[in-house]
Amino acid sequence: MSQTLQDSSIAKIHEQWMSQYERSYENDTEKEKRLKIFMENLEYIEKFNNNANNSYKLGLNKFSDLTTDEFISSYTGLNISRQTSFSYDVEPSKEYHIPASIDWRQKGAVTNVKSQGQCGACWAFAALGAVEGYIKIKSGNLVSLSEQQLVDCTSRGCNGAYIIDAYKYIIQTHGIADETSYPYKASSGTCQHDKKVSGQISRFIVVPPNDEQQLLRAVSKQPVAAAISVNQNFAAYKQGIFEGPCGINLIHAVTVVGYGASKEGKRYWLIKNSWGENWGEGGYMRLQRGIDDKRGLCGIAMWPAYPI
Repeated sequence: MSQTLQDSSIAKIHEQWMSQYERSYENDTEKEKRLKIFMENLEYIEKFNNNANNSYKLGLNKFSDLTTDEFISSYTGLNISRQTSFSYDVEPSKEYHIPASIDWRQKGAVTNVKSQGQCGACWAFAALGAVEGYIKIKSGNLVSLSEQQLVDCTSRGCNGAYIIDAYKYIIQTHGIADETSYPYKASSGTCQHDKKVSGQISRFIVVPPNDEQQLLRAVSKQPVAAAISVNQNFAAYKQGIFEGPCGINLIHAVTVVGYGASKEGKRYWLIKNSWGENWGEGGYMRLQRGIDDKRGLCGIAMWPAYPI
């Protein structure tokens, strides 16, 4: 009887969740399948959150009726193998004061959190987050740039690409349009070349890989795009400092927009994601910084790059 009541209660939570996220299903069979996945995810979240030793909490969000494989295939989109086909610059090392913490949001260099939808365009969002921040720092103007132009006008579109693909496109075409004149549709369309340019860069720097100190130095100067690994815990992240586990399978991209430490001294990266404001801490995550692995948690220090 208690199992029946529990299932009934979860079905009710699922209905409320469907209403909140405006989710509907084709038929009862599909709904039953999604309810089962939702139930398993909810059980996992509750079990995880009941462990007082964890430094972060999980929660229900728009991914809660998806399996991990489904979530990864629809909401990531980094193709790291493409980076090898590009030459890149490495900035000369020089003395530079690195502040103890920085949050580029507080300096007005971060646009609102966006949502890539079911399009493998995380690479475009991560790269443009860095470009938007750089332009604001240099010119004083914060302009939301067009991910749709990158999706339409590069060969990969929603099928995944690398951060550098975005930088290369902007350099080769001498700029990119803004979001207002070329809005995002979460699907590949016809490339429009006639839009007014709102943002330009001349080249990009790849941060020396597997060195969080070098990444720290870069982020202290401007937002930086980075490749990361994601999994079930990452997808369900709600709040706190994320400690993994998450591996180093680089399939997603984010913009690193700051860093700092908690009152307890736990250090973190502040990352801006492209899954909307209702994921994580208003669309952001604090991801543990300074772990023993040189590649960084979730591989964040493996392939960061920023525009100049």
